[in-house]
Amino acid sequence: MDRKVVCLGIVDTNSVGKKVGAMIEATPDFPSQLDEFRQWSQVAMEEMRIFLTHAHIGHYSGLMFVGREALGSNQMPVWAMPRMRSFLESNGPWDQLVALQNIELRTLFEDEAVRVGSTVSLVPLKVPHRDEYSETVGFRIVGPTHSALFIPDINKWDEWSRSLEGELALVDRAYLDATFFDAAEIGYRDMSEIPHPFMVETMALLDSLPQTQRDKIHFIHLNHTNPCLDTTSEAYAKVIQKGYHIAVPGSTYPL
Repeated sequence: MDRKVVCLGIVDTNSVGKKVGAMIEATPDFPSQLDEFRQWSQVAMEEMRIFLTHAHIGHYSGLMFVGREALGSNQMPVWAMPRMRSFLESNGPWDQLVALQNIELRTLFEDEAVRVGSTVSLVPLKVPHRDEYSETVGFRIVGPTHSALFIPDINKWDEWSRSLEGELALVDRAYLDATFFDAAEIGYRDMSEIPHPFMVETMALLDSLPQTQRDKIHFIHLNHTNPCLDTTSEAYAKVIQKGYHIAVPGSTYPL
């Protein structure tokens, strides 16, 4: 299967006279993901935006493809938190994208909503992570009728200043970090250097919730070692039996 690094595309179809689109994350697979999203959504390139969560390779390095060696975009809006914005402005090759006006950097602030089009808003939520070069955020995405939570990276849920259960109550769907199923799958690495909530930990935290709440959860950001990538595995069966979901590439959800 041709698996790609996780991202999320959003389209606001209610803006007057046009569709407005956004990609959360600019992954190393950005060219094909952008092309697939635009074919599906029919959003014009001049109506595209990018929202970044943090400065780890799988989440922003796709920006290289909007420069003059590739797409050569013209002032594509790129939304980032203050440290993330400063990182892009101060380090090559990203600063060249700014200098050549391939991108137009715009600043996100925690808990302050940014509109995508006229009826969809993104609210950045800071999360604890390995913040060597930037802050890390997830997003609460709010549409006219439904909402979603997108948190591809976080250290551990108990380190977050917010309650995961409380955040789940505010949305209709949640896309959550599921990098590793458990500690056993990468025995040769010091897991303290690459902290993420194991899927078994997330499920243990939420197992007591009603099925209506567990049904909201779609696990994302699975590492290549995660046994849940195999739909015939015991790990995958355990997740489904407990009432959770593993996100499927290309799936959609109406906001």
